Amino acid sequence: MITVTLRISLVCPPRPRRTPEPGAPPRQSRLLAVLATVGLLLSGYASADGEPAAPAPRRANWVGTWAAVPTATPATNTPALDNQTIRQVIHTSVAGSELRLRLTNEFGTQALTIGEVHVARRSGGAGTDIVAATDRTATFGGTRSPTIPAGAPLVSDPVRLPVPARSDLVVSIYVPTPTRVTTLHAFASTSNVIAAGNVADDASVTGTTVGQWFFLSTVSVRADRDADAVVALGDSITNGAGTAADTNHRWPDRLANRLRDKGMLNLGVAGNRLLHDPNPPPGSNAQNFAVFFGESALRRFDRDVAAQPGVRYVIVLLGVNDLGHPGTVAPPSETVTAEEIIGAHRQLITRAHADGLTIYGATILPFKDDTLGFYNEVNEAKRQAVNRWIRTSGEYDAVIDFDRVTRDPTDPLKLSPAYDSGDHLHPNDAGNAAMAAAIPARLFH
Repeated sequence: MITVTLRISLVCPPRPRRTPEPGAPPRQSRLLAVLATVGLLLSGYASADGEPAAPAPRRANWVGTWAAVPTATPATNTPALDNQTIRQVIHTSVAGSELRLRLTNEFGTQALTIGEVHVARRSGGAGTDIVAATDRTATFGGTRSPTIPAGAPLVSDPVRLPVPARSDLVVSIYVPTPTRVTTLHAFASTSNVIAAGNVADDASVTGTTVGQWFFLSTVSVRADRDADAVVALGDSITNGAGTAADTNHRWPDRLANRLRDKGMLNLGVAGNRLLHDPNPPPGSNAQNFAVFFGESALRRFDRDVAAQPGVRYVIVLLGVNDLGHPGTVAPPSETVTAEEIIGAHRQLITRAHADGLTIYGATILPFKDDTLGFYNEVNEAKRQAVNRWIRTSGEYDAVIDFDRVTRDPTDPLKLSPAYDSGDHLHPNDAGNAAMAAAIPARLFH
């Protein structure tokens, strides 16, 4: 935009009258011409030769419609593909006229060779069947068969496929050569299929069902109107543990149903902590799965929050694993204080505000008598201290009180029986619905 400052003096010194040159336009006409030229400059539409120039093109409004947290894989539990296609179902939030896929090899130690990538709308019913007429090939810098460097993501070229809000897409990735799947999201609560050969564009396939997302971390859309995204930064409660598979009953999904013009990005990952990366005790069974818990929230914030397309709001629900993991699936030496958990929350607030984001804090849910061994009186005292700070400090832009919504009225230290999935820590479908319903929609306007 061109900024022009026009100063007009209201008090002018007397000037001698001058006879206009023959053929010169009247003084009033000259003034109008000057003002017209200034108007063109102010509007930004005047070209160098004085002709009106075309208006600047509107910037594409890319916003995330789906996301998942990529993690590393344990040496004892790393899947492999060889001349196979992984077909993956994802549930969108906001609509768009085009889409982009973000693939990831961020935890790979070798380059990842992809044979072909297709995306299509999922057909009705269960499974990974697609509507054949909607099938599109994704390219990456113009190539259909990209190579993703070790430790890096790769974003596709725009794919011309209209994407309805709250609909299902199927992303099919063909891997032609023996490949260890070193980057994935382990707990998808969604049934995906590994099929033999290159069947990326087949309408229907059969194969082995897996509950993981391979090599896929974000789907963004070009929104038809101005839109922005909400990131749910959390652990297994946000990720959907305790909800029925293939139903999209996680609390972020339920919230997305209410916020119809917002992208909803579920960046929850089971077992995630604020302050520590996974660190299973040597020789423990946790070595077979702890790496799936993902990097600490402080470490992954830039990738999973700040870098998301169109992000404007963040909801943080974290802290229960910082309390419960030490002494169970992490060393006792990683025991943290309430003050350390609060300090981590403060750091998330500082970093969100530095990026111009609005950030909301959610209280830690009750977990007395949980089956995972998290509860004791010391951990409960820390939970109460953290929740008290979230509620009263005023440091978050607003508070979402999940503790108050989900606790048992007869014993506030316990999860309500109506919302208990069975382990006394993770809410069931009804609990997730209650959590989403308790979030005021006005927070996102």
